[in-house]
Amino acid sequence: MIDFSAVAAVFPVYAVGVVIPGPNFVAVAHKSVSARRADALALVAGIVVVNLFWATCAILGVGIVFAVFPWIALAVKLAGAGYLLWFGMRLIVSAGSRPLAARTPSASTKFGSAFMQGVATNIANPKSIAFYAAVFSTAAPAHVSAPTFLAMLATVGVIASCWYEAVALFLSHASVSAAYRRAQRWIDRACGAVIVALGIRQALR
Repeated sequence: MIDFSAVAAVFPVYAVGVVIPGPNFVAVAHKSVSARRADALALVAGIVVVNLFWATCAILGVGIVFAVFPWIALAVKLAGAGYLLWFGMRLIVSAGSRPLAARTPSASTKFGSAFMQGVATNIANPKSIAFYAAVFSTAAPAHVSAPTFLAMLATVGVIASCWYEAVALFLSHASVSAAYRRAQRWIDRACGAVIVALGIRQALR
């Protein structure tokens, strides 16, 4: 039997957490305006899958694991910061170096490549790690039944999918993409700078 009070407890917490801009949002925004809509949605799928993974860990007690083994939390934090620095610097260095059409993946590889980029961005996202370990795990009751557990995961999946897909669909609109092409170099550099700043902040905290 589903404990709807438990599901209701995590719903507002997660809804607020997912809409706060972070590396996931920047990655979705950049992919939406710089590639095909299908690529952006594939990246969203990768992000959602990892959100489900982190939610599972939180419900099962990842916060306790990090408290007992702080070196694991430190290693995850530094790895995430390192990835953000690499990703941000790559955007800055390659900003405007090639036209939009040349940067679009081929039809045979675009889904897998974009999906794995979403996975990599979120699995190393310090915001996601901190949120699930410290906030979501506190809101989620311990020792929930299997139906309640699945209902919580469904809640996470639906909210994340709706939010990031809405962002991707809006920003991949033809008029928005056309505006991006006109200012591609500066937008790429701005996105890269934001991600680098998030990486530096995470490494120094």
